[in-house]
This record gives sequence, C-alpha cells and structure tokens, in this order.
Amino acid sequence: FPRPWAPHAPPFWDTPLNHGLNVFVGAALCITMLGLGCTVDVNHFGAHVRRPVGALLAALCQFGLLPLLAFLLALAFKLDEVAAVAVLLCGCCPGGNLSNLMSLLVDGDMNLSIIMTISSTLLALVLMPLCLWIYSWAWINTPIVQLLPLGTVTLTLCSTLIPIGLGVFIRYKYSRVADYIVKVSLWSLLVTLVVLFIMTGTMLGPQLLASIPAAVYVIAIFMPLAGYASGYGLATLFHLPPNCKRTVCLETGSQNVQLCTAILKLAFPPQFIGSMYMFPLLYALFQSAEAGIFVLIYKMYGSEMLHKRDPLDEDEDTDISYKKLKEEEMADTSYGTVKAENIIMMETTQTSL
Repeated sequence: FPRPWAPHAPPFWDTPLNHGLNVFVGAALCITMLGLGCTVDVNHFGAHVRRPVGALLAALCQFGLLPLLAFLLALAFKLDEVAAVAVLLCGCCPGGNLSNLMSLLVDGDMNLSIIMTISSTLLALVLMPLCLWIYSWAWINTPIVQLLPLGTVTLTLCSTLIPIGLGVFIRYKYSRVADYIVKVSLWSLLVTLVVLFIMTGTMLGPQLLASIPAAVYVIAIFMPLAGYASGYGLATLFHLPPNCKRTVCLETGSQNVQLCTAILKLAFPPQFIGSMYMFPLLYALFQSAEAGIFVLIYKMYGSEMLHKRDPLDEDEDTDISYKKLKEEEMADTSYGTVKAENIIMMETTQTSL
C-alpha cells in the first residue's frame, strides 16, 4: 500500500530548475537586445528618421503580415487556445538580429536591415500588445485569453529599452567593443536554443515532444517560409532593388525568438502555458534552416549572375581607362606643341642674331 504521507513531485514550473531557466531566458534576452543596440549608428539614424522607408516596411511586415499569417494558421489548423496564443505571440514579435547576419550573407542592404530591426523593436512597445489583443478575440472565452497579461507584456517590452540604449551608447563611444558584443549576441541565439532544449528535456523527459501537437510542428515549419515569401512579395510591390528585396524577405520571416520565449516564460502563468514556450524555439530552428537554404541558393546561383555582370563592368572600366589614356595623350601632345613653339622661337632668335 502506498504511504499517504509520501510527498508528491512538484509540477515542472515550480521546480528550482525551471526558476533557473527563467533567469537564463531573461539574461539571454538582455544580451540579444544589447547586441541589437550595438548595431545602431547614431550618425546614420537621423537620415532614416527623415526618410522613414525602413520603419514603414518594418511596420507592414512585422505587425501587418506576420500577425495576420499567424492568426490564419492558428485557425486553419484548429489549435487550442494555449498553442494559438504561443503562435500569435511569435507572429507579433519584432524582427531579430539573425536577419542582420543573413542579410549580410546574401549581400543585402545592411542599413535597411538594421533600421527595420530596430524600428520594429521600438514599434513593438505599442503594436505588439495591440495585435495580440486584436487577434486573440477568436479565443476570448478561454481562461488564458481572459487572463491575457498585456500589461506584463508591455512592461517586458519596455524593459528591453535599457540594454538597447546601453548598446547604442557603446556603439557611439566604443565601436570596437560594440563589434564584439554583436558577435556575442549572435552566438547567444545558438546557445539559448541548445540550453533550453537540454534543460526542458531534463524537466519533461521523453514527454516533451509528445506534449506538443503535430500541427504546431507544421506551423513552425511553414510560418517562417510564408513570412519570407510574403516579405519578398511586399518588396516587389514597392519596386525595391534586388538587394533590398532580399533584405525585406529575411526581415519578415526572422522573428526575435528570445523575446517571445522570455514573454511566454515570464509573463504568462506557467500552469497555463505548459510546454508551449518551446514553440519559439522550434520556430527559431526552422527559420534558421530555411534562411540557410536561401543563403545557399543565393551563393550558388546569385554568384553566377554576378559573374555574368562582370564583363560589363570590365567594359565600363576599359572605357574609363581609355578616356583617361586619351586625356593623357592630349596632354602630352599639347606639351609637345609648346616645346615645338619654343624651338621655333629659338630658331627665329638665332636667325635674327
């Protein structure tokens, strides 16, 4: 017979390991936002404020296309309220710094990439809770939506302004230190994924993968792919140049998964959210893989297109060199004429003598 006084195992959200996981997620978010602030150059920021094309694209992509896409996917796959909130929250998040690295690899417009990332992060202070409130009305009769902590979400977003501001200051004063911080923040994404998977697997064991519905895996695969496609279509609609199209494409599909994980872990009641805080990690896994495939395709076929343009560039260089050569010949000829005139004048002088 079981002894009635035997203690029951506490739920995983009330274990010391989960509390340590919360601290780790908060620290990873601070590093990410610090690195994001270190990418901002104050000297170039004024020009983007006067011509806010990047901010407009960021608002349309991150808070127009992605939340609507997440909402439609949640409805199409008939997700329960917990999974739907996790998908909606990931879709309402601003862009992440992974897009900056990917834009660099595909020869994108880095100024546009950085201004879109930082603009979407600042706009998220207002638009992210607003989008979450609007699209969650489909599940309004559920407890998790009725207790939706919009105030805590906004407070978490406001707290990210401190490391962002510190990163901007470091870039302004110590640019070399800022370069190292940006590299560390990019590696922190990989470290966060690995540590969260290991620690969550330790808490939930083999039930981890089984506790997540199959439809969530399908959405995690399809959602970043649809984000990349819709971003490229929007850039085509704006008649942007090819490098800007690639940049907007990657910015739209790449989300700040550290921010999404931190909000799910710290703002929502753990007994409601359960293991669904793993969705942004799955999203990060597939968004990185799909972006890597995009970069690989560009390196294979885009480089060939660049090589085809090289002969034209060489012809243009040849024409320029030819013009310079002609100018030099004309200069030499005029110089020789002056010498000939001097000789004639010397001969005239000698004859007069």
